[in-house]
Amino acid sequence: MSKSKTTSCPICGKPKSAEFAPFCSAGCKDRDLLQWLGEGYKVPGPPVSPNQLADHFAGESGRDGES
Repeated sequence: MSKSKTTSCPICGKPKSAEFAPFCSAGCKDRDLLQWLGEGYKVPGPPVSPNQLADHFAGESGRDGES
């Protein structure tokens, strides 16, 4: 097994930069953030209704999502 998990940028494949790790540049770091913000990446799980989200963030549900 190698010592480092990744030696290249996960966005473009260029060598990663210590300053922007694990990315090669600020541009790739920003592209990754935009993917998360634009729902390009998704975490698997059951769908949640807007009401469930509102209840959760209003403190009306527990940490495990139960009402």
